[in-house]
Amino acid sequence: MKSSTGLQLDTVSSTTTSRNTPPPPQFDTPTFLMCAPQWYDVDYVINPWMAGNLHRLNRDLAFAQWRELHRQLQMIADVRLIPAVQGSPDMVFVGHTAVVQHGVAAVSSFAHPERRVEEQPVRRWLHDHGFLLWETPRETAFEGEGDAIFDFNGKLLWAAHGVRTCLQCHRHLAQAWHLPVVSLHLVDPRFYHLDTCFAPLSGGHLLYFPDAFDAASRAAIEASYPAEKRIAVSEDEATAFACNVINVGETILMHKVSPDLSRRLARLGFDVVQLDLSEFLKGGGSAKSLALRLSDIQLQTEIAN
Repeated sequence: MKSSTGLQLDTVSSTTTSRNTPPPPQFDTPTFLMCAPQWYDVDYVINPWMAGNLHRLNRDLAFAQWRELHRQLQMIADVRLIPAVQGSPDMVFVGHTAVVQHGVAAVSSFAHPERRVEEQPVRRWLHDHGFLLWETPRETAFEGEGDAIFDFNGKLLWAAHGVRTCLQCHRHLAQAWHLPVVSLHLVDPRFYHLDTCFAPLSGGHLLYFPDAFDAASRAAIEASYPAEKRIAVSEDEATAFACNVINVGETILMHKVSPDLSRRLARLGFDVVQLDLSEFLKGGGSAKSLALRLSDIQLQTEIAN
């Protein structure tokens, strides 16, 4: 079966293969999915940032920080909401649950059992809203946009392995969109997802922390991005989640960063909106982790032109 985008969907779930299935949704404005932190808490430790933060959240502050991110994102994009599910304290990090392009959603297969309860509600929401589901085998660990990020023009997919996503899933992702996938090896457990240390930006720029990768991965990155397009962050900036950003056109939504990095981004023409997302850093995520892109990646850069 082929979708209206021309993609071969031979492993799409049986629920999406009916002849009566409408074409996948198409968007004319950048569109994201968010999930309110109704049940958000640090109930367990599955990444280094959670250690020492068990049940130490300020829930009122977390809601206030999430609402401000939601408000800021609504100013530059359309925002849809998925209901939070009791017993899913990490569902607020909805960016980890899938990766979407051309109306096709590759749904996550979480490495840790604690997060697998999120998979079915997200799968159901995406199916009910017309997305074609590219199912990930249960034995193949894959964590959505946490570890699979499209380049700014949508012609290349960067995918990480080594901490939470397995290398074997990269071939599976390549088949979903018939695009090249560049595999990057994460070597620092603090940067357990690619979105904690790697962020393609509009105009072909890249915000990244080089020391999160092995030598071969750094070489692959440097071969794809010329020096003038690479924005390397320091360890202090990286551990403040400076790479976990939402970029739409010239606007970057991010947790508070150093004045130096803010100036560097401003000199490149970006409008940096700094937000206090400290309660979510305790769970191991920031702006990008809190929103799942639903529209094609190209829309986020086309509006800048």
